[in-house]
Amino acid sequence: MQNVIVVGAGIWGASLALRLAESGRRVTLVERLAGADPRRASAGETRLVRSAHGTSEFYARMAWQATRDWLALNERVGEEIFLPQGVMWFGREPDGWEVRSAEVLKDLDIPCTLLDPAEAAMFYPEMRHDDLATVLYEPEAGVVRARRATEVTTGLARDAGVTLITGTAVPDGRNVLVDGEILTGDQVVWACGAWLPGLFEGLPIEVTRQDTTHFAAGWTGVPAFCDYSSSAYGHGDIGGHGMKITSDVEGEPGFDPESPRDGILASSERRARDYLARRFPSLAGTPLGLTQVCQYAVTPDAEWVITEIEEGVWVLGGDSGHGFKHAPALATYLTSVLAGETAVDPRFGLHSRDSVRGLRTSGET
Repeated sequence: MQNVIVVGAGIWGASLALRLAESGRRVTLVERLAGADPRRASAGETRLVRSAHGTSEFYARMAWQATRDWLALNERVGEEIFLPQGVMWFGREPDGWEVRSAEVLKDLDIPCTLLDPAEAAMFYPEMRHDDLATVLYEPEAGVVRARRATEVTTGLARDAGVTLITGTAVPDGRNVLVDGEILTGDQVVWACGAWLPGLFEGLPIEVTRQDTTHFAAGWTGVPAFCDYSSSAYGHGDIGGHGMKITSDVEGEPGFDPESPRDGILASSERRARDYLARRFPSLAGTPLGLTQVCQYAVTPDAEWVITEIEEGVWVLGGDSGHGFKHAPALATYLTSVLAGETAVDPRFGLHSRDSVRGLRTSGET
């Protein structure tokens, strides 16, 4: 039986460990941070699940499969981990990113509709839409409870026979040193998020600080939304944390993922309130609710890093703020890659990368 070590029990690592175990591998999953530790990349409360990715058929197709997988997880555990309440994209140009995304989704038979802004505004109290040309609506997209999804997936992995080890791991070829103990696998996958650049040289990954903000508004049941041109996104109140309104503009690079999470920057709150004042003016003065200091591990083109850096040793990272939603489908893809059944797509290699927008919710630099 093949022995695989997966380092990092965020949603990517946990999902991969689960798929590998279910496919007959013996799997060890290593994680050093507790599930509620705010430094964990998968510790946030929510993530959007959407298929629109500009002109990319690859990511749209994978995200749509992941959407089906999230629904299957709901059924499997008898809990609403994924909330399919829809996602709306506010488009300012009549032929912009939203329209190009819609063309791809329709070609792939992924449900979507282009709405008149006034029609879309009926979903949100007092929404201003005078600056919009169109709205792309994905009715079967929605929001996943991120931290809970990671907990549940890790639990399922353990039920499937995965051995979970708590400790700090460092690479040593195909060996993994965990607090001085040597673990050896036929294959090792490093899925450590923002810690990867500190473990391996030459990765095209920068770590940026990303503050998230919720406001104490009781809107529930409304679709999530993205404003690509403004690099803003959010959703209604889920779990009593308030309405999420957050900027997806990249923070300064060089953020240390070990940094204490003492509170968000004043500029982050100001940017979020500026967006509220423009789009949802009745909420402009609403008190802050939940806030979190997170990090992105970003690549210039928002394409991930999936590469075998030496025989049997893989690096998996660069989720670039749009990776969480793909996790269950990506795990299936990676399981096939590790089995030698599928060649890894060259887009994920260590080649030089240009700065390109289009895959994330962030159209503004």
